[in-house]
Order: sequence, then C-alpha cells, then structure tokens
Amino acid sequence: MVNYERIFTSPIYLKTFVTTFKVSVAVTILCVFLGYPLCYWLSQLPEKKANLLMIFVLVPFWTSVLVRTYAWLVLLQNKGIINSILLSTGLIEKPLQLAYNMTGSVIGMIHIMLPFLVLPLYATMRGIDPDLVRAAIGLGSSPRGAFWRVFLPMSLPGLMAGIVLVFILSLGFYITPALLGGGRVQMLAQRIESTITIYSNWGAASALGVVLLLVALIMIWILNRVFGLGKLYVK
Repeated sequence: MVNYERIFTSPIYLKTFVTTFKVSVAVTILCVFLGYPLCYWLSQLPEKKANLLMIFVLVPFWTSVLVRTYAWLVLLQNKGIINSILLSTGLIEKPLQLAYNMTGSVIGMIHIMLPFLVLPLYATMRGIDPDLVRAAIGLGSSPRGAFWRVFLPMSLPGLMAGIVLVFILSLGFYITPALLGGGRVQMLAQRIESTITIYSNWGAASALGVVLLLVALIMIWILNRVFGLGKLYVK
C-alpha cells in the first residue's frame, strides 16, 4: 500500500518538488530572455539569411542530449575550458563552481530547451506583417511604442506556446540535472528513478509520476487562465 500522505508531507519529497519548480522556472525565464531578442532579430532579417542562421538553433536537435550534457561538463568543471580561460586571463583567482550544482544544471538545460521556445516564437514573429509596425510609427508612435503596442501583443501566441513547452519539458527532465547536478540537484524524475532502482517501490514511483502529470496539467490550465492561450490561438 502506497502512503500518499508521506509523499506530500515528507521533507525529502517536498524538497524535490521545490527544486523541480525552481529549476523549471529558472530555465523558462532565462530561455525567454535569451530567445525573444534572438527571434526578434531573426524576424527582421531577410528570409534566406534568417533561415540560414536558424541552422545554428536547430543544431542541438541533431545531437544526443547525453553528448551535449557531457560537453557542458567538460566546459564547466573546475579544470574545464571556461575556468581555465578565466584563470589564465586573471579574471578569477580560483575556479568557479559551475558544475555539479544547480548553476550547471540550469545552463545545460537552457542549451537543450532554448530551441523549443525559439521555433514557435520565430514562426509567429515571421508571420507578423511589418506594415502594421510601420503604420503605427506613421500614425505618430515611436519605434519603441510600436513594438510594445503592436509587435509584442501579436507575438504572444508563439511566446506562450514556447513557455509552455519549455516549462513542461523541464519539469520531467532527467539526464542533464542528474549529470551536471552531481547528485546535489534532485528533480522529480530523478526521485522517481531512485525510488524504483534503489527502493523497488513501484507504487510510490507511480504516485510521483501521477503527481508530475497533474502538476503539468495544472500549470497548463493556469497559463491558459492567466494569458488566455485559447483566445490567443483563435485570433
């Protein structure tokens, strides 16, 4: 018999839930800050040039997640490339702790998740008629005002779709936090794996899986209520 009350009240499980949300929210926010300016820049370029540059965004899809994670491990560890460069230039006196913690997990996950935000957002931005922005400027608005009042609202469907994809996928991510977290970053997927392999408690693992699914559905519902995703897509 699975003790469901223990899953929701145990400090270990509560810490796992908090860590999962912290990492997922951090990855989502940073992907937005990185992805939105990138998509806006690409959308303003000629289509052929923008499509060529999009290849660099798609490169992560052509490489195994495990390979990319180990590549970041080589870059971020104490004797890795980044710390070696910073030490040789005198910018730091001792290696930065970039790996085997939450910082390394977030960096690695951003590299993997960023394309999931860029692709729907870029497609939406590319479909926005530039004449609308020019018309707003011609009617007396400043370029910044035209962006905030015209371009940004019209790009919200792609932005919200990207946010949902990144956040939901981050909730169930396993490989990158397991390797770059060094065991110090325990997310829900890792807790499910350890519950099965170490304790052979399939009931508790199944309950955690259901909880993860319910959390994902609740977050989609909240985003739909707050941002009106359905209305955005209908428009």
